[in-house]
Order: sequence, then C-alpha cells, then structure tokens
Amino acid sequence: MSPDYLAYVLEQLEPMGGITHRRMFGGVGLSRHGLFFALIAEDTLFLKVDDLSRAEFAAAGCEPFRPFAGDKPMSYCAAPMEALEDPDALAEWAGKAIDAAARSKALKKPKA
Repeated sequence: MSPDYLAYVLEQLEPMGGITHRRMFGGVGLSRHGLFFALIAEDTLFLKVDDLSRAEFAAAGCEPFRPFAGDKPMSYCAAPMEALEDPDALAEWAGKAIDAAARSKALKKPKA
C-alpha cells in the first residue's frame, strides 16, 4: 500500500471526523470512534459489509476482499470507484460500513 493512497483516502474521509488508522498485516485498518469499518490493502479501500449491506455493494460492482487467492471472501468489499472521487459519496458508503461494523459488534457476546 502506497503512502500516497492512504493520504488520499484519509483526506476524502476527513469531513466525517473521528477517523483513525493503524498499520496491520501489510495494510491499514480504519476506525471511526472505535469501530473498525474499513481496511486498505494493495491500494484498494475495502469497506465492512454484512448480510444487510452486502447486496447493495454487489449491485454497485464492488468486489469482495480475498486476502489470498481462492480464499473465502471476508466481510469487506471494495469501495465503489466513483465514490473515491467524491467525499460525500464516500461518506455515504463509509456510513454503511460503519453501520455494518456496529451491527457486528452488537452481535458479539461479551467476554466473560
């Protein structure tokens, strides 16, 4: 992942506020107010999806994240290309990912 791509994505998401990032597994994870909602790998922004949002991402032509060829896809899909050029559109898609992350967190049982 190139530093320029990371800087570009962070700039596009800046109007949302509260976005933080950290390096992980050769890429970068993005969070907003403590909710991990996106990752960047190989200069591609992947947004969190779940059963409620996956079809909408698929309808927009967003490919699922597969960390290794042939692997089962993870619960992330590439952001629509046109959204990366429009901060308002990207905020809308990122909002869907944040909602999916919140639903996922709510479903997890607290650790004893």
